[in-house]
Amino acid sequence: MSGSLFEDDKPSTTSSAPAPMAERLRPKTLDEVVGQEHLLGPGKPLRTAIERDQVPSMILWGPPGVGKTTLAQVIAKMTKSDFVPFSAVLSGIKEIKEVMTAAERSRRLGRRTILFIDEIHRFNKAQQDAFLPHVERGNVVLIGATTENPSFEVNSALLSRARVFVLQPLTDEHIQTLLRRAVSAEQIDIDDAAVDAIASIANGDARTALNILELASQTSIPGERITPEVVQQAAQRQLLYDKGGEEHYNIISALHKSLRNSDVDAALYWLARMLEAGEDPLYVARRLVRFASEDIGLADNQALRIALDAKEAFEFIGLPEGKLALAQCVVYMAAAPKSNSVYTAYGAVAEDVAQTRNDPVPLHIRNAPTGLMKGLGYGKGYRYSHDVEGKVADMDCLPDSLKGRTYFHPQDVGEEAELKRRLEEIKTKRKRT
Repeated sequence: MSGSLFEDDKPSTTSSAPAPMAERLRPKTLDEVVGQEHLLGPGKPLRTAIERDQVPSMILWGPPGVGKTTLAQVIAKMTKSDFVPFSAVLSGIKEIKEVMTAAERSRRLGRRTILFIDEIHRFNKAQQDAFLPHVERGNVVLIGATTENPSFEVNSALLSRARVFVLQPLTDEHIQTLLRRAVSAEQIDIDDAAVDAIASIANGDARTALNILELASQTSIPGERITPEVVQQAAQRQLLYDKGGEEHYNIISALHKSLRNSDVDAALYWLARMLEAGEDPLYVARRLVRFASEDIGLADNQALRIALDAKEAFEFIGLPEGKLALAQCVVYMAAAPKSNSVYTAYGAVAEDVAQTRNDPVPLHIRNAPTGLMKGLGYGKGYRYSHDVEGKVADMDCLPDSLKGRTYFHPQDVGEEAELKRRLEEIKTKRKRT
């Protein structure tokens, strides 16, 4: 940082190991930043705000390795602000107060502080709330970085005081540009095909690409050119999983279809292929939650709860032990009875919603809290089901244009058989009332 909020941030005078390549070659200006043309191209809103020195507090939302930290550092340099990095993983309320006190002192001395919070989604509500008064008073310009949807992970109060900028994954061409820049700066001898292979493996993550290049250059035989085979050695299993980005989707599809076909062994195999290759376990957990509703549904009402429990267990335990919670969930899902009746029913409803007119709610099931509304017929003809024998009234609740439409078709599977019997019983009672 360029200011003096913390004496400990001064560069050390003792010798140390060189910084990783990804850090050594981090862009210093906007023109060196690769990608994000929709934000940083000439005349684009974020670039204009930076160039005019009118940078608002913001949330940078995007996948790993697309330049969130780099962009925050460039903004601080271009606006001549103190740059204070803050880790949501390592810091609590006490550290927040210390930083905010220092930032307020700095503002009174005429210096601006950019507070960069990496992984802001990891802060709890109380921690996020602690920033609010300082953002409002202008003590800091807050730049938060997150890989998670800020709509769900950032407090609405803080979100309303910050602009959200969405950073896109880098393309293979972007990664190749960064790699060739690194090859030139570090004087690395490498095949074009090897550069292309690294870009393919990196899957849009610049940090991963530079780490693989650095490892390949360190492990290659001195004096020999780096080839795709050397890259494969450096990347190890990543090449089998991430090549071209396609294998990621192939393997998650294999997991989903193995679960659907109740193949426990295959499901466990594809789960391990993903986790051992470095896939985000929470991505897998989200897919298991989806599977519980889409493919098991009402055939086993416990499946959804078990999927959510597995997610919570992983978040609580972390790696590597948390993998077992996901494996336990996979075994349960594979063995559970299957039904897609809820999935197909909702799909049919959504199709009607999209293709039919938005008919008004029938008068008899509208609420009538005023005399005027009662006079207009609101609630007229409504039958209170608790007062009817069997507690089912002969009353249509769909719009007139959709009367008689049946969306949900239960299947005779597991617990859903009882649901089907119950629904048939309700239909019979409705006809009798």
